[in-house]
Amino acid sequence: MSTKSRRKGPSRRSFLKGGAALAGTAIGSGAITGFPTLWAQNIKDVTLRQFGTGVSNLNAIADKVKSDLGFTLAMTALDSDAITQRAVTQPKSFDIADIEYWICKKVFPTGGLQPMDVKKIKYFDKIVPIFVTGKLTPESVIAQGTAPHTVSFVESPEAKAFAKQPTQWMTLIPTIYNADTLGIRPDLVGRPISNWKDLLDPAFKGKASILNIPSIGIMDAAMVCESAGLWKYADKGNMSKEEIDKTMGVLTEAKKAGQFRAFWKSFDESVNLMASGEVIIQSMWSPAVAAVRSKGIPCVYQPLKEGYRAWGGGLGIAKHLSGLELDCAYEYINWYLSGWCGAYLNRQGYYSAVLDTAKEFMSPEEWAFWMEGKPAAADILSPEGKVMEKAGAVRDGGAFVERMGAVACWNSVMDEDRYMIKKWNEFIAA
Repeated sequence: MSTKSRRKGPSRRSFLKGGAALAGTAIGSGAITGFPTLWAQNIKDVTLRQFGTGVSNLNAIADKVKSDLGFTLAMTALDSDAITQRAVTQPKSFDIADIEYWICKKVFPTGGLQPMDVKKIKYFDKIVPIFVTGKLTPESVIAQGTAPHTVSFVESPEAKAFAKQPTQWMTLIPTIYNADTLGIRPDLVGRPISNWKDLLDPAFKGKASILNIPSIGIMDAAMVCESAGLWKYADKGNMSKEEIDKTMGVLTEAKKAGQFRAFWKSFDESVNLMASGEVIIQSMWSPAVAAVRSKGIPCVYQPLKEGYRAWGGGLGIAKHLSGLELDCAYEYINWYLSGWCGAYLNRQGYYSAVLDTAKEFMSPEEWAFWMEGKPAAADILSPEGKVMEKAGAVRDGGAFVERMGAVACWNSVMDEDRYMIKKWNEFIAA
């Protein structure tokens, strides 16, 4: 790994320069580099409480925040359903919400989060356009489901309804996202896998798995049903009751026939199922596939003809936050986009919201492998320094533009969300 890739992020000292800045100045706007000296002595006493999924609530990030910024980030990892419930029912129990955009669609209108001023976001203009306009390139077709840009903006600091166009006020500042597909054990499936419908192939009876998070699982199911030619959805991310019934009917029939070995909710569950060989084809997340491979076990994140199901997450600020704590929250978000964190996430197989800064914290070999789809010029290491891929390996799905350019739908909240969850729970209990 090059010296450049090991470069540290901005030091705490650099953030504490600029003592003449006044308390009311917009920290993170780029006009100043850090906190007013008047408050510097108090920074160490600040603790921001963050909650979110285990995907991005990582101890290494909290440690780096303490090192670089001086305050404490106390993280709690929960599953998606628990995150949604807590954000709605206990809005004063957290300061930072690290949530997905489909969760934002449920949570933001309840008033627990405050809109964020993009003028205080130093790298706003460098954010991948998927989160601003919905298009990766000007020619891109906006995918179905809850595309992040549809719930990214509101009209004013007091607004709870989502704006149809970009404004000065964002609901979440994007941090992490990916294009998801099926994970397979190539040594055990016995044939090429190229379609979503392969998940329900009777050849894999008792060896398949789907994730048990309703809003995500049903999207995988819809990809399977459409792939099998059972019907075409007007919008997989916003099904009618009839479409929900048909989709869940297909899953229930497969379950009763013994197709599924398990229904997983956590990253670790998916890794253990695949690593043990109990499951050989399943809904999976990219870093989980990497985790299986790191054990020396063959595992592939299989590109499929129908495209990917995507998800994205970001950081939101609690409504109650103000003063020094609010300034710390903005500083943390700007730090998150400044490069070290993006490189850390990219090295796990995720994508960062600001690519330019992340690139500066990655070696040319790493960038070529993870982002350009080129064969690894050297062994590819995890953030912890373990070999993830040997020299010569090519990333599953290829380059960033190939993967994120082939998104068919986003994780979603439907108009018939409550009905869908009811039907999903009936399926799990069947």
